[in-house]
Amino acid sequence: MNNIPRSGLSLQESQPARPTGLLSSLHLDLPLLTGLLLLTGAGLMILYSAGGQNMELVERQAIRFGVAFGALVLLAQIHPDNLRRWSPWLFLAGILMLIAVILVGQTGKGAQRWLDLGLFRFQPSEILKLALPMMIAWYLAEKSLPPSGRRLLVAGALTVLPVLLIAKQPDLGTALLVASAGIFALFLAGISWQLI
Repeated sequence: MNNIPRSGLSLQESQPARPTGLLSSLHLDLPLLTGLLLLTGAGLMILYSAGGQNMELVERQAIRFGVAFGALVLLAQIHPDNLRRWSPWLFLAGILMLIAVILVGQTGKGAQRWLDLGLFRFQPSEILKLALPMMIAWYLAEKSLPPSGRRLLVAGALTVLPVLLIAKQPDLGTALLVASAGIFALFLAGISWQLI
């Protein structure tokens, strides 16, 4: 009896309506997408200005942005539960590829950062920018938050391993970005301010 709405509407009619439209059907967030498009546009304008008004350079970068936005739309269609299940495997694949870079990686401009896959060269450290925070979230997902000291040590080890492998290439910039991604994942897990 308590579940009957007073307005006389059924339960389904009394629940808030879900947003409809193209963006919601594609699982895209309008404010986030708008921010990304503004940053992309600003980046292309800066490239045009800094590149001596070279439109060919801007067009090549715009094509890369187009491919990246296509990947964004495709990845947005993957259910978060699937991403959670894939996280440890993606992290492990990234670590194995970083080890492969040390053993057989291609050297360019004084750094050994790439794997030659025949058709193109690939920089495995880019995978860890996403795989590391996903792995930390996967590790902490089923546990109580904020994380205990032991869990923080394990999450710290998960962060340090790829950072050291990337720094060995050497690629300090990417190593710091990957470390930041891991630290922010821990911060969002609710580390106490005393520990921070």
